[in-house]
Amino acid sequence: MRLVVTGGAGFIGSEFVRAALTGQLEFGSTAGDLDLVVLDALTYSGNRANLANVADDPRLHFVTGDICDPVVVAQVMYGADAVVHFAAESHVDRSIADPAAFVRTNAVGTQTLLESARRAGVGRFVHVSTDEVYGSIGTGSWTPDQPLAPNSPYAASKAAGDLMALAYFRTYGMDVVVTRGSNTYGPFQFPEKIIPLFVTNLMDGGTVPLYGDGANVRDWLHVTDHCQGVAAALRHGRAGGVYHLGGGTELSNRELTGRLLELCGAGWDSVRHVEDRKGHDLRYSLDIAASRAELGYQPSVDIDAGLAATVDWYRTHRAWWEPLRATAS
Repeated sequence: MRLVVTGGAGFIGSEFVRAALTGQLEFGSTAGDLDLVVLDALTYSGNRANLANVADDPRLHFVTGDICDPVVVAQVMYGADAVVHFAAESHVDRSIADPAAFVRTNAVGTQTLLESARRAGVGRFVHVSTDEVYGSIGTGSWTPDQPLAPNSPYAASKAAGDLMALAYFRTYGMDVVVTRGSNTYGPFQFPEKIIPLFVTNLMDGGTVPLYGDGANVRDWLHVTDHCQGVAAALRHGRAGGVYHLGGGTELSNRELTGRLLELCGAGWDSVRHVEDRKGHDLRYSLDIAASRAELGYQPSVDIDAGLAATVDWYRTHRAWWEPLRATAS
């Protein structure tokens, strides 16, 4: 199987590539049949070092290129059996400062990929999205048929990509599957997101910024579980289907901060309260019943074990994250 992975040098994408090449993911073919092409623009959060342990695998082919470039995309799509589309601008704060970059990558880039995949006759296209496209929910959990109501420019640009992907299914009959994951954490996450930002700041004896009163609630999903869910959608998903990949553990930002302080041996005097983010969603929550029934999806990484292992990873990989701090927001 020739598999194209966009954004394969980023956080979740690189985990997917490493797991695929080391036999931790199943694709319905033998490991020896896998031919994996990574397309990544290597912007600030893309890092070839994330693929160091599989860089010499002859099944891996790396292409540096922009998903908005139809020429490069067409070359990559030629002969592909399937696409897993991770590439995205993903940091909400950056989207508030520069919405245009998010529209370009997440909406226009997704359409460029879809059109090229359609023309190339690619068998399956998995579009990896986010729970943030739904907006905010006070109680209960979203089901996959929930109308989209994004609040941030980031979420709106991802929703645009989702709708375009599903339009290619309905209009052209493309075999498109959409996954929507909850807040994902784990090793190799760029240190602008809350967990690596807090952990690396605390390891250097610094302070951490907590938005508002810290009451915003997120569901947390370990990156290995996220990738298992995406692989299951690739194998078993229904064309035109939308699948939720949640972690099953909801924590307020204040609760998460407390756990990270404890793991890093710091106290609440290391926390500085900052003005709340504009348009800050209060709570996200995904209903994963359909994904469990159709895909056999079930998250397996316990939040306590996952957070402890993640903190340990950053503690022992300072050489990876320290040079990135200057470009983190």
